[in-house]
Amino acid sequence: MHSRHHSGGWREALAVSILLVGCGGDGDDSRSDGPTSQGTPVVHATGNATAGRDVFRFELFGTERFWTDAMRLQQGIVAAGVTPVQALGLGLSVDSDALAAAVDAPTLAAIAAELNTDLSPANAPILNNPATTITLINARAVIGIVPVDSNGDGSFDIANGDKTGASCALCHTRTDRSLPTPAAGGGIGKRLDGLASHNLNFGALIALAQNSRAYYPVLQLALTANGGASIGRDPAQAGLTENSSEAEVDAYLNNPVAYPIGTFDDTFDGNGDPMHNSALFRTDLAAPWGTDGTIARLDNFGNLVYTGLLDPTTLTTAGGRAFLMKLGGAAAGAEIADDYVAVLAATGVTGYPYVQAAAHPMPGTEEAPLGIRVDNTKLLDMNAYLNSLQAPAGVAGDASAIARGRSLFRNGACVQCHNVDQSRAVPAFIVAMGTIFPGDMPAVLSPDREGTLNAILNTPGSIFDDKMAVVNATLRGDIRGTAMPLLLDLARKPNFLHDNSVPDLDSLLNPGAAGRTATAPHPFYFSDAEQGADMVEFLRSLSTGP
Repeated sequence: MHSRHHSGGWREALAVSILLVGCGGDGDDSRSDGPTSQGTPVVHATGNATAGRDVFRFELFGTERFWTDAMRLQQGIVAAGVTPVQALGLGLSVDSDALAAAVDAPTLAAIAAELNTDLSPANAPILNNPATTITLINARAVIGIVPVDSNGDGSFDIANGDKTGASCALCHTRTDRSLPTPAAGGGIGKRLDGLASHNLNFGALIALAQNSRAYYPVLQLALTANGGASIGRDPAQAGLTENSSEAEVDAYLNNPVAYPIGTFDDTFDGNGDPMHNSALFRTDLAAPWGTDGTIARLDNFGNLVYTGLLDPTTLTTAGGRAFLMKLGGAAAGAEIADDYVAVLAATGVTGYPYVQAAAHPMPGTEEAPLGIRVDNTKLLDMNAYLNSLQAPAGVAGDASAIARGRSLFRNGACVQCHNVDQSRAVPAFIVAMGTIFPGDMPAVLSPDREGTLNAILNTPGSIFDDKMAVVNATLRGDIRGTAMPLLLDLARKPNFLHDNSVPDLDSLLNPGAAGRTATAPHPFYFSDAEQGADMVEFLRSLSTGP
C-alpha cells in the first residue's frame, strides 16, 4: 500500500516508508488524497444489469463442451463419488435458495440438521452421499458449476446427457454462510456475487477431471524452445510436457505449493503462475484488468476468459496460434499449440474449438486477441451487473486507531499510488516492476518479441514476477509492472500480494516479518509497531461509504 511511483531506487523508497514513523502528524500542508496523476480512467460501456446477473452466474457460451467432452470434469466427479462434504472441502459453495427449491421440505430439514453435526458419514448421511452432489449440480445449486440442457428435454440432468461448464461465479462468488459450514471450505447460503472465492481449490477441482491434460496450455510447461526450462511456483516442479501422464498433471494440480488454494492461472503462457482470485464488485472503480494490467476494458477481459481460458482449445486455431506466437515468440508459441494438438489427439478429444463466438474484424487486438468475440450484448450486460455490485462494508474497529491510520496513509508514501477515498476510481497507471519489487533482477529469456511487447524477463528464485514474465501491460504499449488493486474487503483476505506470498496485513507492513526484506515485493514498512497496527486497522475499515 506504500508504493513509490517514481524511478528512484529501493533504498530511497524504503527510507521514505520507514520515515512514516515520523510523519504521522495531521498538518494540512502535507496531506494528499492520492496520486497527483491518476492515469487514464476507463469508462465502461454497459447494458442491462438484470440480464448481466444471469450472464455472470450461468452463461457458458458453449464452453460446457470443453469441460464435459474434453476435460470430462463431471464424469470425474461422478466416478470419484464426490460428496457434498467433499465438494465443500474443495471450496465449492452452495446456493441455499437453489437447494431449497431442489429438495422437499423434510429433506431440507434433514440437511439443516446434518449441518449442525460433525459431518461424519454416520451423522450426515445425505451430505456424504454422492447422489446428493448430482442433485445439487442439476439444481444449479453448486455455484459456478453450471448444467446445460444439452439434450433439449427441458430439464437439467447430467446423468442423462446434459453437460456442465464453469461460469464466472466459480471464482468470484461466495455465500453469506447462513447455513453452518466448515470454515476452511466453501459455504452454504445466499449468493454474494463479486466477492473473491478465497477458499476455492481450483487445482484440486481440475484434477478431478478424467482428462485434466486437456488444460495443457494453462499448466506449468517445460518447453524445448526454452531449453527445457520452466517457470513456476514450486522449485521442485520440473515442468510438464506433452508426454506427461494424467497422474503427473494431477500431482501438479493437487500440489498446494504449485497451485495454492484461492488461486487461478489466468494466462496461457506455459508458466505455472496461478494468482489469487480477485474481487469483481464495483468494477466501475477499477481498470486496467489482470494483476499485470494487460487488458484495459472489463468486457475485453471477459471475452478473453470465455474464448481462451474456459475453452483453451481455441489456441489451436489460426487466431490462437498467432496470439501464442505473439506472446512467446514463434518457437515457443508454435510448440505450445502443436503439443496441445498432440495432447488432445492422445486423449481422444475431437470437435473443438467449442466456444460459440464470432470472427472479429480486428483479430489480435484487445477486443479479440484470438480473433473471435462472444456476444457483445451479454458482455456489456455483465459489465453493468458487476459495476452495480457493492463492496462489503469495512470492519468497524477502534475509531481512534482508524483515524491515526488514515492520517498516516494520507501523509505518507501510500498516496503515491493509492487513493484515500475508496469511492474514487483506482488510479489507472501501472507501477513499474523495479518500484514494486526492488529485488527484481531478471534474466532475459527471449530478447525479441512482436510489436510493443518487452523482452521475456524473469527473476530467478522469485515467483512475484512470474505473472509478468510473458503477459504484461507492454502488450498494450504500457510498462511491465502491476496494476493497482481495490483496497476493499481486506479484512476477509487470507493473504496478500497477488502471489499469496504474505500471510496477513501485519506481515505486509512489518520489516521484521519472515521474508519482508528491503528487496522483497512491496517493501514499504512501519518500523514502529503501534503505527503499523493503526494502519492495519485503517485498511481493514475501508469501504466505499463514509
